[in-house]
Amino acid sequence: MNMQAIMQQAQKMQRDITKKKEELNKKEFTGSSELVEVVFTGDKKLVSTTIKGDIDNDDKEIIEDMFVIAVNDAMAQIDKETEKVLGAYGSQLGGLL
Repeated sequence: MNMQAIMQQAQKMQRDITKKKEELNKKEFTGSSELVEVVFTGDKKLVSTTIKGDIDNDDKEIIEDMFVIAVNDAMAQIDKETEKVLGAYGSQLGGLL
């Protein structure tokens, strides 16, 4: 394989990665716990939060804990989808992604 063909292949791979990443960034992921729901985009930007049900002010600590659980759930989903969508490219690039 000559150098020009290698460069063309690398440029194509870069375009493919950029396109997939843009698609992933637009996708929304919803994480939830019993009392809280959060929505993030694929670039890990928080879009919305929702507290489910009737909550007294005394339950603030519980709500905060549920918020953490929901955020971590959404982030785990984003990481999983990123690996699924871009993982094949990572193995081609020696794990640089």
